[in-house]
Amino acid sequence: MTGMMGMMGTTGATTMTETTDTTAGIGRGRLSSARVRILASMIALLALSTLATFLLERQILLSRVGERVDDSLTQEVEEFRRLVRVGRNPLDGRPFGGDVRAIFDVFLSRNVPGEGEAFYTFLDGKPYRSSAAAPGVRLEPSEQVLDLGRVAGVERGEFSRGGEETRFLAVPVDVRGRPRGTFLVTVALSAEEEEVTEAVEVAAGVSAAVLVVVAALAFLVAGRVLAPLRQVTETARSITETDLTGRIAVEGNDEIAELARTFNAMLARLEEAFGTQKQFISDAGHELRTPITVIRGHLELLGDDPEERAEVIEIVTDELDRMSRLVDDLLLLAKASRPDFLRMEDVDLDVLTEELLAKASALAPRDWRLEGTGTGRLTADRQRLTQAVMNLARNAAEHTSEGDRIGVGSAFLPGEARIWVIDSGPGVPESERELIFERFARFEHGARNAEGAGLGLAIARAVIDAHGGRIEVASRDGHGAIFTIVVPTEPPKVSLQ
Repeated sequence: MTGMMGMMGTTGATTMTETTDTTAGIGRGRLSSARVRILASMIALLALSTLATFLLERQILLSRVGERVDDSLTQEVEEFRRLVRVGRNPLDGRPFGGDVRAIFDVFLSRNVPGEGEAFYTFLDGKPYRSSAAAPGVRLEPSEQVLDLGRVAGVERGEFSRGGEETRFLAVPVDVRGRPRGTFLVTVALSAEEEEVTEAVEVAAGVSAAVLVVVAALAFLVAGRVLAPLRQVTETARSITETDLTGRIAVEGNDEIAELARTFNAMLARLEEAFGTQKQFISDAGHELRTPITVIRGHLELLGDDPEERAEVIEIVTDELDRMSRLVDDLLLLAKASRPDFLRMEDVDLDVLTEELLAKASALAPRDWRLEGTGTGRLTADRQRLTQAVMNLARNAAEHTSEGDRIGVGSAFLPGEARIWVIDSGPGVPESERELIFERFARFEHGARNAEGAGLGLAIARAVIDAHGGRIEVASRDGHGAIFTIVVPTEPPKVSLQ
C-alpha cells in the first residue's frame, strides 16, 4: 500500500510539473499575443487616422489652391480693367481712345505673369500678343485658348490640355459698344498641385517617423500595462500544493490592480483552505493513532472468555466514542472559517446568561453562581455562542474540585457584549495563556478531573473569532481564572483584502 501511495504521489507530482510547464508556455504565449494585438490595434488606428488626415488635408489644400488661383485671376483682370477705366497711357499721358492695341501693349509691358500664369490678348478674335512667367518664352495658343478669344462676355472656367488642368478668366474689350478684343488670363494648376503633393509627402514622412516612435513607445507601455498580468502568471506558476504564500505586488487603482487584488484574495482563501485541510489531517492522524492502537491491541489479544470479551468490547466502544467525538470536534474546527459556519439571529443577553448557567450547572457538582446579568440584544449564533461558553465552563469544572465556586456572568456595553466564566481553580500561568487555546494543548498544573483531547478551548476561540470577537484571560497563579468572551453586538462585516 505504501508503494502504491508513493507511486501515486510521484505520478501526481509529475502531472503537476507538466501542467505547470504547459500553463507557463500558454501564459507567456497569451501575454505575448495580447501585447502584439494591442500594438497592432494601436498602429492600425494610427495608420487609418493618419491616412484619413492626409486625404482630408490634401482636399483642403487643393480647395485652397483653387481659391488662391481664382483670386489671382480676378486680381489680374481687375488691374486690366483699372487701366481701361483710366483711359490714358501712363507712359505719355495720352488717352487711348479706341486703340485697344495700345491698351494691350501697355498692360503687357507693365505686368509680369506669376508662376504658372499666362496672358493672352486678341484683336477682333485673332491672337495679338501673349506673355508667360518665363521671359523670352513664346506661347503657342491652343485650340481652347483660340476659342476663348471670341467670347461675348466675361467667362470663367477650366480646360484640359495634354492632361494638364488650366483655369482661365476671359474678359471682352468693347469700343463704342462693339467687341474689339479679348483679354485672357490662364493659370496652370499642375504647379500648384505639385506643391500640395510635396507638402503632403513631407507630412507623410514626418507622420511615418512619428508612427515608428509611437509604435516603440506603445510596445513599452503595453509591456508595463501587462506586467501585472505577467506577475499573475508567474505567481500562479510558482504556486504548488506545499507553498501558497506567493502574492502579487499591487500598484495603482485601475482594473489590472483590482485583478491583482482579487487574485491575491483568492490565493489567501486557497492558502487558508489548504492550511485548514493540512491541520485537519495532521490533527486527525495525531490523535486517532492512539485509540486505533488501543483497539487493535485489545482485539488481537481477545480470547474466548465471555467476561474478557465483555471487558474488551466496553474498552473498544469507549475508544470508538472518543474517536467519534474527536472527529466531530476536528470537523467543527475545519468548518470554523467557512462563511456559513454561523447562523446569526437576535439574542437577548440576559435570557442567554440564565440559560448558560442552567446548562453549565449540569456539567459537574460545583458551586455554580450567577455573577451578573447584562441587559441588551446582540446579533450572534446562539448555539455556537452557547457551545463556546460551555467549553469554558467544562474547562473550569475540569480544573476544580467538588464544591468549588464557578461563576457565570455577563455585561452589555456600548458596541460589545461580555460573557465570563470565573473559577477558583489553580489559575493559568501567564506563559501559558496563549498556548492553552492551541489544539491538543495540555498542561499538568493544578487539578485535572477529566481527560480530553485538548480541543475545547480551541473550539471556543474559533467560534468567537468567527463572531469577530476575542477571549480574554485574567488569572493569578493559585487564585483561579476568569475567561471573558467579548463579541460585537453587530455582526462582523466580511470583506476581501
